[in-house]
Amino acid sequence: MSTALAALPASEAPWHQLGHALPPQQSLDVWARSARMDWEIREAPVRFMAESAGALGAILTFPEQKVLYRSDTRAPLSVVSDRYQVVQPREVLEFYRDLTEVAGYTLETAGVLKEGRKFWALARTGKEALLKGQDRVKGYLLLATSCDSTLATTATFTTIRVVCSNTLTVALNGATGAIRVPHSTNFDAQAVKRQLGISVSQWDAFMYRMKTLSERKVKSHEALNYFLKVLCLSDEATDAALTNERALKKVQSLYEGQGRGAELSAAAGTAWGLLNAVTEYVDHERRARNAEYRLDSAWFGPGAAIKQRALDQALQLVS
Repeated sequence: MSTALAALPASEAPWHQLGHALPPQQSLDVWARSARMDWEIREAPVRFMAESAGALGAILTFPEQKVLYRSDTRAPLSVVSDRYQVVQPREVLEFYRDLTEVAGYTLETAGVLKEGRKFWALARTGKEALLKGQDRVKGYLLLATSCDSTLATTATFTTIRVVCSNTLTVALNGATGAIRVPHSTNFDAQAVKRQLGISVSQWDAFMYRMKTLSERKVKSHEALNYFLKVLCLSDEATDAALTNERALKKVQSLYEGQGRGAELSAAAGTAWGLLNAVTEYVDHERRARNAEYRLDSAWFGPGAAIKQRALDQALQLVS
């Protein structure tokens, strides 16, 4: 499972304006328009112009590759193998239909990254927990995919800390908690849901450990050691080490009171506060080319790896 997104006011565009709030209990067409996902991925053969003695020759086809492009703008998205199995934007939204109609889920947010190369949707599961000091955490289910081979179609439970919208994958005992369907195979939505299990015990076990973190008081030297283990790996190059030094100062300031929700009793001076200092840094503060790249990294790339390391190290404090 993963840490999920807090519900935001309808007037506020969530996820750094990269996501779109979806109206509840609407048709798939309304959801697609609201999320800017009302287009299809189309395919075309790869063709090239062969030169002959300095002059342009015949147009030839490269049969083992295909071009993927948007149906609305005709903008190219990627060149992939002819065996690449495309997942359409509407399929991501359709994935949640029976969950919203039968299982009590609420599809809240969806969006597109990198001009359509990645797209995703988040649904609130209805599960939530309250830590000390009214520190509320809500459960979500994230489904995301790509059409440029950078991400398998991935379904994962996630949680969002309401006070700051920090996200964290729900994973215990070293497991990622994610179901990944490579694009070399067909995406079977019902099979993915069966694998996920939509289990109450999984959420309960994760939140029990988070409550344990909120009760674990941390001394100053423990906090420093924690941040060093999470951010400053000894085998990194010097320039990366300097970057990590800046990151270290930032997460320390977030932990010591500058972070959103750092003053709440569940976080102040606790292992839960350590974890949320890192997740806030990755989700909102970490340097990135732009907000799209930060979100992509926080959910699927190096930022996600940092958050997983932060979770593992925090759990070691209470093991």
